[in-house]
Amino acid sequence: MGLVGKLEAEILILAPADKFHEVWGGRPHHISSISPGKIQKVDLHEGDWGKVGSVIEWSYVIDGKNHVAKEIVEAIDEKNKTVTFKVIEGDILKEYKSFKAIVQVISKGETTWVHWIVEYEKLNKEIPAPVKLLGFVIHLCEEIDDHLVQA
Repeated sequence: MGLVGKLEAEILILAPADKFHEVWGGRPHHISSISPGKIQKVDLHEGDWGKVGSVIEWSYVIDGKNHVAKEIVEAIDEKNKTVTFKVIEGDILKEYKSFKAIVQVISKGETTWVHWIVEYEKLNKEIPAPVKLLGFVIHLCEEIDDHLVQA
């Protein structure tokens, strides 16, 4: 298997697509209050919330271990409800030379789902694909969906 890879996952949600997209595209700092067990804090380091080029630092917990990731918002597409994040610093880059996450909220009729794409390049062939991290964001999406449905 090569060092460059791509993983995808989808989850059905009950929340309105616009509201769910707004959380990731415009208000990611609210995620720490929605899911404090997973996301400890989300800080803005450069730019403005909801703007391309902004730099966001995430403090999160996976398997009881604290992690940090600093990301730049590469793209926000309101029409297609897509947000693209590129990791520029942090624990993820200890195993991956590059790491990009794309989240898209898709509606068709009465059905809405969230589609995640993770594109990465491992530092070496012994590094596993980031399946655990993708599972983490899927579970995070479940918590965000529950919160938005109850709001």
